[in-house]
Amino acid sequence: MEDQITVLFVDDERNVLRALERLCMDEPYRVLTADTSSAGLAILEQQFCPVVISDYRMPDISGVEFLREVRKRWPDTVRIVLSGYADAATIVSAINEGEIYKFIPKPWNDDELKVAIANAIEKYRLQQENKRLTNELRAKNRELEELTRNLEKIIEEKTADLLIQNRSLQLAQTILNLLPLSVIGIDNEGMIVHLNRRAQSLFHSRGLVVGEYAESMLPETILHAARCAQQQGGAVVCTAPDGQTLSVRSVPLFDGTTHTGSVLILQEQVHPGSASEAMP
Repeated sequence: MEDQITVLFVDDERNVLRALERLCMDEPYRVLTADTSSAGLAILEQQFCPVVISDYRMPDISGVEFLREVRKRWPDTVRIVLSGYADAATIVSAINEGEIYKFIPKPWNDDELKVAIANAIEKYRLQQENKRLTNELRAKNRELEELTRNLEKIIEEKTADLLIQNRSLQLAQTILNLLPLSVIGIDNEGMIVHLNRRAQSLFHSRGLVVGEYAESMLPETILHAARCAQQQGGAVVCTAPDGQTLSVRSVPLFDGTTHTGSVLILQEQVHPGSASEAMP
């Protein structure tokens, strides 16, 4: 339920104030009255009144001066002048100095005055709703800016990590290419996922490439030697189809406890070592 709106009437004539109280008796807002401008300011200091309606001619200060002070101290109020001394200069002065919402002449029409007050209350509520929505939008914009800054920071950190990983991969590739060994990476499904430069050169005539399956691309003698090496946990010597003698090792790869593939390490044998030759 919305808080009840309070309307403040300021007029130096008590009978006018009583008439206004009677007029608004059944309206859905509370009415306060003051018979001087200073009394009206005192009431506003104790309780905010969204709608302030003042007579133009007051004994202490004019209604325009009073409403100008009200605007200065309580800018959210909707201010109305009620006066029987209306001329063009007075209306212009009231509007310019007090930012008056409406100028209502005396004697007033009851229905028109009620409508004017209802419109003033609606104006106040719309202003407050607009202010609330504006503040919410600003808060959301601040949140969005903060999220954007955090996201940019995360992206920068991830980019830096990726650059480091990329440099590490490049260095690892360079190291593998410099090894005097042929290195072939095979995933858990038997697909070739890596070939260093020496392995590419060794199997150039067979068109060995990444993405092909080892079973269909590698000679059976090497595949058999790799299976034996994995079972024995050491190196196995075999003879390639071109007559070259190779020492073959098969090293299993694990991601934690999950087997993910293997690495075949082939070394060309100039002088046969002590390892036994695998028989196909």
